[in-house]
Amino acid sequence: MNTEFPSPQDITRVWHVLDAQSESLGRVASQAAMLLMGKHKPIFSPFLDTGDHVIVINAAKVRLTGRKEDQKVYHRHSGYPGGLVSATAKKVRATRPTQLVQLAVAGMLPKTKLGKHMIRKLRVYAGDKHPHQAQKPVALAAAR
Repeated sequence: MNTEFPSPQDITRVWHVLDAQSESLGRVASQAAMLLMGKHKPIFSPFLDTGDHVIVINAAKVRLTGRKEDQKVYHRHSGYPGGLVSATAKKVRATRPTQLVQLAVAGMLPKTKLGKHMIRKLRVYAGDKHPHQAQKPVALAAAR
């Protein structure tokens, strides 16, 4: 008996909208990662991209529990000697609020070419408006 795998024609991609307002960052990110990977579909296969597109709105109002606002530190490096730049979650939220959600979701996806392809289907917006009305996105309630 042969195992059947979905062909590119069999994969239908739906657009989902997640509202991150007053939701925990980890819960929003894990739900977005699940949708991007396609784990909610019966045709899921770990080596194929069967996932959907995800739009996250109100990313600036996502909730961090405990004292993570002051204690969680994000690092990036310019590639030059002494080029390590560190910023707390509070500073990142003030300068680039969408970065909190993007980094959290990227950390939950595979660290391969397939994962890089999946993260391209994520759109994050700080406010409650997004320009993807033509794709007829389906509103989802964030997991509690």
